[in-house]
Amino acid sequence: MPKTLVQLTALLFSFIGAASCSAEPAPEALEPSRETPAFATDDERNTIEVFEFASPSVVYVNRYQVVRDRRSLDLLSIPQGAGTGFVWSEAGYIVTNYHVVEGAQQLSITLPDQTRWPATVAGLAPDKDLAVLKVEAPKDKLHALPMGDSSDLSVGRKVLAIGNPFGLDATLTSGVVSALGREIQAPNQRKIHNVIQTDAAINPGNSGGPLLNSAGELIGVNTMIFSPSGASAGIGFAIPVNIVKQIVPQLIEYGRLVRPQFGIEFAPDRWARRAGVEGVAILHAAPGKPAAKAGLQGAKRGAWGTIELGDIIIALDDTPTRNYDEFLALLETRKPGDTLDVHFVRDGELHQTRVTLSQPEL
Repeated sequence: MPKTLVQLTALLFSFIGAASCSAEPAPEALEPSRETPAFATDDERNTIEVFEFASPSVVYVNRYQVVRDRRSLDLLSIPQGAGTGFVWSEAGYIVTNYHVVEGAQQLSITLPDQTRWPATVAGLAPDKDLAVLKVEAPKDKLHALPMGDSSDLSVGRKVLAIGNPFGLDATLTSGVVSALGREIQAPNQRKIHNVIQTDAAINPGNSGGPLLNSAGELIGVNTMIFSPSGASAGIGFAIPVNIVKQIVPQLIEYGRLVRPQFGIEFAPDRWARRAGVEGVAILHAAPGKPAAKAGLQGAKRGAWGTIELGDIIIALDDTPTRNYDEFLALLETRKPGDTLDVHFVRDGELHQTRVTLSQPEL
């Protein structure tokens, strides 16, 4: 073969080899850049951090009915329902909704490590749909949530809910504050005021669980949803933490909600409507108590055996009290020793007196 042909052949094979090598991508081009963040966004990172921080504080509340077996006559604990709660303190206090534990004959708490502990009721507040339970679990298993401030909330703020919807434990949902200042009805038909509305999914089983801000602080207790189907429709409600912080210490200390003493028994709201007045009719003013000391009078029996209406309170400190619920809601904002201007109707005439609230009877 001539020298020139050999040289051309070698040159051709050299060109083909170089071309085939350059067609393969460089190994480093297949590897992701070392500067790529582990999380897509800061918001995603925050959501994960809040869940990891707060989920050890969220518990499963189990409710049981005690029945007797017809054959063996043994007593059996039958699951009746479940909900969510969260650790209030390392002393073993758990906060949940009143309606989660209402009517339960036995209760237990399942902690995040899946250990189950018998629970007793420490206090109930049906008016606020709150309950406090007590468990004798080791302190190292109980992680209390930090408290936030619900007065700092605004519409659009990010919120996260952790709970056990449909029995699926440790479930996280997120959303925003949809509205503030809502009113919902407690299990005993009282109104709960200044409630938080959120679009974070809240389903059956979430009741009693925490609503958290982006710092992992408690800002509310998830309590109910508005839904035609019974499942989440993007309208959930939570009791603000500022109410919870007022009520829970009372439930732990006294077992119930404590109000300053006014000293009256209420007549049904229809009594006031029968007199053509919007207000709170007094059935009985207890002798020696604040209302009686201020001259307020209850109903009495007339000469012919008929019931004559007593005084009807229509306002406290110029704030209308059109019904029993409004009266109690205003009373809850006062403390023993406060003096109220009481506006009332007696025999069709408007009167005014001053009532100084006293310490509640515990």
